[in-house]
Amino acid sequence: MRRGGRRGFTLLEALVATTIMGLAVGTLLAALSTSMRNAGKLTDNDRAAILAQRTMDELLSAPQLPMGSELQGNFDPRVTGLQGGWRARVEPFERVEPAEVQRVVLEVWWMQGSQRRAFQVETYRHIERGPR
Repeated sequence: MRRGGRRGFTLLEALVATTIMGLAVGTLLAALSTSMRNAGKLTDNDRAAILAQRTMDELLSAPQLPMGSELQGNFDPRVTGLQGGWRARVEPFERVEPAEVQRVVLEVWWMQGSQRRAFQVETYRHIERGPR
């Protein structure tokens, strides 16, 4: 209802519009924060997968690995961006003279905040043995 031909918003209309805008901005910022947190988790998972692949490549290229014992190491957080490490073991799988197949099991772990995250990968390597 307009009085005396004045134009503009009443105080109540301005308060309602401000409240609606505040709710919309708050919801948008909460969604953006959640998206950024999820993107950070994906980045850590991707880094861990790349580190697992690199570590497995190093293990497979080693000429000799100690059978049955546990190997382990830590990742340098200044280089990798992750506080974490790895643990591996080599097990006999099959022996067919003059060759041997070994099973290599690798676990990669990292800290995501205060939570420890990990996954395990495995592969097999073929070793040729010379005549005995």
